[in-house]
Amino acid sequence: MSALRKYLDKIKPHFEKDGKLHAFRSVFDGFETFLYVPRETSQSGVHIHDAIDSKRIMSFVVIALLPALLFGMYNVGYQNYLAANTLATAGFFEIFFYGFLVVLPKILVSYIVGLGIEFAWAQWKGEEIQEGFLVSGMLIPMIVPVGCPLWALAVATAFAVVFGKEIFGGTGMNIFNVALLTRAFLFFSYPQKMSGDAVWIANEKIFGLGNDLGDAFTAATPLGQVGAGNEVTASLCDMITGFIPGSIGETSVIAIAIGAVILLWTGIASWKTMLSVFVGGAAMAYIFEAADMTAIKWYEHLVLGGFAFGAVFMATDPVTSARTECGKWFYGVMIGIIAVVIRVMNPGYPEGMMLAILLMNMFAPLIDYCVVQRNISRRAKRQKINNNK
Repeated sequence: MSALRKYLDKIKPHFEKDGKLHAFRSVFDGFETFLYVPRETSQSGVHIHDAIDSKRIMSFVVIALLPALLFGMYNVGYQNYLAANTLATAGFFEIFFYGFLVVLPKILVSYIVGLGIEFAWAQWKGEEIQEGFLVSGMLIPMIVPVGCPLWALAVATAFAVVFGKEIFGGTGMNIFNVALLTRAFLFFSYPQKMSGDAVWIANEKIFGLGNDLGDAFTAATPLGQVGAGNEVTASLCDMITGFIPGSIGETSVIAIAIGAVILLWTGIASWKTMLSVFVGGAAMAYIFEAADMTAIKWYEHLVLGGFAFGAVFMATDPVTSARTECGKWFYGVMIGIIAVVIRVMNPGYPEGMMLAILLMNMFAPLIDYCVVQRNISRRAKRQKINNNK
C-alpha cells in the first residue's frame, strides 16, 4: 500500500490546478479518497473530526450487502438448475458460478452508468465526486428480478441518478432513495420486465453452464402466488433460507440478518428504524390475519419479498429516513404498516415495500419537523412555568 501511496503522490500534481490533467481533478480526488482518508484538515472555524468519513461508511454498507449478494448469486443458479431438474447433478461451484455470470453484468451496468453520470456531473460542475453511489450501485441489481434486461436497468439507473439525486444537489441532498427510485421507474415504465412469472428465473446457458429453459417456462414468487389466489408452495424454512424465486438479493433472511448485524455493530444503521419496521409490519399483518383477510401467516409477511431487505438496507438510509430519535419509531412503523396494507389490499401488486418506503421518504422531513417543534413547544412551556414560579 505504501508503494501505491507514493505513486498517487507522484502523479497528483498533474491533476491539480495548472497541471496537464487538471480537467480530471475530481476523478483523481474521488479515486484517492476512496483508497485513503484525506490528509487535508480544516484551517479555520470549529470542526469535529471523526476517524471515519462518508466513503468509509459506504464501504461498510457494501460489506454488509455482500452476504445477501453472494447468496443471491447462488440462488439464481439454484433456481435455474432446479427448474430444469438437473440440481442433483450440479455441484456447488457450478451453481454459484452460473449465478455469478448472470448477476455480474447487472452490477457492471449499474456502476458504469451511475458512476459515469456522477463523474461527468462532477466534471461539469467542477465539484468533488460524490460517494453515495458506491452503495446505490450495489443495491440496484439486488432489488430487481434476474430477468430484467440490461438496457432497461441502464435507463432506469440514469433516470434515478439524474432526476432523483443530482438535481437535488447530490449525495446527502436527495429526497428519495436512489435504488428504490430505479426500481419504481422500472416497475411503472416496463412492468412486463419487473412482474409476472417469467422474470424470476434465468432462462439461458452461459459458457456451457445452466440450462436453456425456453421462453415458456415460468416460476411465481410466494407473494405472486398469494396475489393470484393460489396456495403458497414454499415452506417457512425455504422462505427464511431464501431458496425461492425473487429479486436477486432479497430472498435470504439469514443473509440479510448477517448484514443487519454488521450495520448495527458499526453503528451505521439505526436499530430503532429497523425494529420499528418489523413491529409495524407484524402488527398490521396480525390484524389482517385475525380478520381472515390474508392467505398467509402474519410472520410470513416479514420473511417474504423485499420486507426484510427493505427494513435493513432501505428504510435505514440515513439521508432519506427520519433523523430524530422519536421520528425514527414513527417512520419505521408506518413503513411496515403501509407495506402490508398494499400487499393485502392490492392483489395486483403483491409487493408493497418499495412504495411504502418511497412514500415515507417524502414524509420523513415533516416527521422530523413535527418532532422538533413538539420538543421546542414543550421546553418553552416548561420554561414559562419556571419563570412564573
